[in-house]
Amino acid sequence: MSVTPAGRPPAVRLHRAARIEDAVHEVIERRLRQRGWQPVITAYTGYGSPGWARVMGRVVLTRRNEVNKRLEKVRGWRSFTSSPVHNAPVQIQIGDQVHEVRTDRSGYVDARVKGDLTPGWATVRLSTVGAASVEAPIRVVDPDTKFGVISDIDDTVMVTALPRPLLAAWNTFVLDEHARIAVPGMAVLYERLVAANPGSPVFYLSTGAWNVAPTLTRFLSRHLYPAGPLLLTDWGPTPDRWFRSGQEHKRNTLARLSSEFPHIRWLLIGDDGQHDQEIYSAFAHDHPENVAAIAIRRLSPTQAVLAGAIPGPSGNPEAVGSGGKTWFSAPDGAGLWSLLRDTDVV
Repeated sequence: MSVTPAGRPPAVRLHRAARIEDAVHEVIERRLRQRGWQPVITAYTGYGSPGWARVMGRVVLTRRNEVNKRLEKVRGWRSFTSSPVHNAPVQIQIGDQVHEVRTDRSGYVDARVKGDLTPGWATVRLSTVGAASVEAPIRVVDPDTKFGVISDIDDTVMVTALPRPLLAAWNTFVLDEHARIAVPGMAVLYERLVAANPGSPVFYLSTGAWNVAPTLTRFLSRHLYPAGPLLLTDWGPTPDRWFRSGQEHKRNTLARLSSEFPHIRWLLIGDDGQHDQEIYSAFAHDHPENVAAIAIRRLSPTQAVLAGAIPGPSGNPEAVGSGGKTWFSAPDGAGLWSLLRDTDVV
């Protein structure tokens, strides 16, 4: 069994907001440990290809009596009540290889490591001192795969009206996860896309916080969406600014996927309530060889108002050309499939 030693990132000058956040976390972590709180690992779905994997997870402190507790119904605020464990050593085991990494300022692990993996689904094991080890699922993409799906979440697969601050806060912190509403026909659309392209991966890209990843994973499973990695972000200060940019997160993630899987042409799916059209258009312009087409779910006038967007025309599905790529637009999954099924995209 080989072990890769942990490496420490170079020291950087943190933004004042980040320094304040770190100081608060340090005080809270120390007091919670004194009260008997224990570390627990939350494993997120990662991805990779034969030879490597991107492994993601988080280490937080949790009450002793909640370490093994699973709630049947989960309010959103519960996802934000744990304290992150900073700079904790985490071992990632892939077969006989063990890599050691450390959590970041917010307790997250996001590491690309080497390992022998077979296309399909695999697992890696995460462990740290004082916590039970857990398995993280990994979507291993076959090098011969030529088609994949990258989907937004908010108002694309799940109705959230995210940009409206009060409603977004209600959906995130208060609403019971079982009360969240799926967008009609989208799960069927994704299943048909995967069935028509066996082995094609589905990635869910959102500006949502990693804290709600378990909730989103359960939502997608409950509504029969194809399993796939969630690519979320971390709220709060960054090393160089007060708040993270959701648009920048999406742009950077799309660029990363195009670099990691240069042979795949992606069907980009989003909605017209936020910035998906702008972001997808820019990506298609910069990486035309990595985009098969773009599918936009058209919000209803009421949904558009709730999402803070200008209501657009509703009605029949339509396909238009823009930026050298075909754009498909419809109010739901059934409408998008009616446009996609007879094209060379699928």
